Amino acid sequence: MTRKGRENLSLLLFVAPAFIVYFLFKLYPTFSGVYYSMTSWNGLSKTKQFIGFTNYIEIYSDTYFWKSMLFTSKYVIVMLLVANIIALSLAVAIESRKKAKGIFRTLFCMPNMISMIIGGYMWNFIFTKVLYYLADNWGMTIFDKSWIGNPRYAFIAIVIVSSWGIIGYLMIIYMAALQGVPVHLIESGSLDGANAWQSFFRITFPMIRHSLTICIFWTLNSMFQVFDVIYSLTGGGPGRETQSVAINIYEEAFSGNIRYGYATAKSMVLFLIVFVITIIQITVMKRKEQEL
Repeated sequence: MTRKGRENLSLLLFVAPAFIVYFLFKLYPTFSGVYYSMTSWNGLSKTKQFIGFTNYIEIYSDTYFWKSMLFTSKYVIVMLLVANIIALSLAVAIESRKKAKGIFRTLFCMPNMISMIIGGYMWNFIFTKVLYYLADNWGMTIFDKSWIGNPRYAFIAIVIVSSWGIIGYLMIIYMAALQGVPVHLIESGSLDGANAWQSFFRITFPMIRHSLTICIFWTLNSMFQVFDVIYSLTGGGPGRETQSVAINIYEEAFSGNIRYGYATAKSMVLFLIVFVITIIQITVMKRKEQEL
């Protein structure tokens, strides 16, 4: 075997374990899901009756599915704005400090050290016990609201907990990008009379646009698939008012009348919607980066 052949073989051996894991847990479930979505399988029986596009036709008139899609879309839009604006603001504020950067980075990244399903249950206790205690015993009537039982406040609670969980991660990405901005450009802008806002929007922001693309891409994909926060905080209630698409699919597949094939069809629809939105987002953002 030639030297080039040995190098290729060694590279293949190094890549093979990761590829096998990726194939078994990513590619195979995806392609098998396409087949299962065209069956009436309940996830348990040995027989899988092929029914074609019947599941997809049924989804068209599934009120609960589209209601959960509408809620998820609203949640994604709010989280895209809230999480990224706060994360970027914190990154700029911390990077501008001379001291204690490490302390602030640690504090804001601490929520990433625990699972969000656990964080959701923690916040559930805060909303249902702690805030009521503060309202009743300390006179803080601003907290005397049905944070979980009222759909309006439940949505606000979900956004607060979700932001608490991901802002630290986004902040680190923005901070890494800010550290790559040449200091002499900002100093030159200051000498030319640019104030802090002008310096940020005319110099800093265009140079960290790639990090914005990454953060929006990650937020978009993660928020469309949200399950753990909502499941542990509200369970999709009250009355399915805060039910995300992921929870709707979960209930279809594992609760009540188990319809694994139909749930898989819903998963395929969600995948296609997220895929199309992601392609559009990346294309637009990359074009904007090139223009800048």
